[in-house]
Amino acid sequence: MSQATIKPAAIRKTFTLRAAPERAFQVFTAGFGGWWPRTHYVGPSPLTGAVIEPREGGRWYGEHEDGVERLWGDVLTWDPPRRVVLAWRLNAEFAYDPDLLTEVDVRFTALDSGETRVDFEHRGLERFGDSEAAVRTLTMMDGGWDLILGNFKTATGE
Repeated sequence: MSQATIKPAAIRKTFTLRAAPERAFQVFTAGFGGWWPRTHYVGPSPLTGAVIEPREGGRWYGEHEDGVERLWGDVLTWDPPRRVVLAWRLNAEFAYDPDLLTEVDVRFTALDSGETRVDFEHRGLERFGDSEAAVRTLTMMDGGWDLILGNFKTATGE
């Protein structure tokens, strides 16, 4: 008897910022190192900064106290100020895996009020597999993104 694999749902978040899309996009991308939580990093050395390179094919990575840049993935779509899609190439143990691809898709939509609606989606989570580590990671990711996006909101002045 085979066991059916449950496909985890994408993590989706939608919220409104009191900022124009240009500012929201700029804070999310160029300001990334200022709001990404220092508690969320890979490898043995503490995080000192985080970078999203501003182009398709660019990298996104952490900068660490030991001087090492540790990759998290790459930029799949760069469409300022409307959208950025990042390849999340961290596995269920939060180690870089160049063969793994989940996607973080962030869209910035101008509203008539001068505000911006942000639509966030982390998809392809079934690619983590169904190991114990994958189940543990998937269980905590939704709350993790709440914390991370809360920092982003604060950085835009919310």
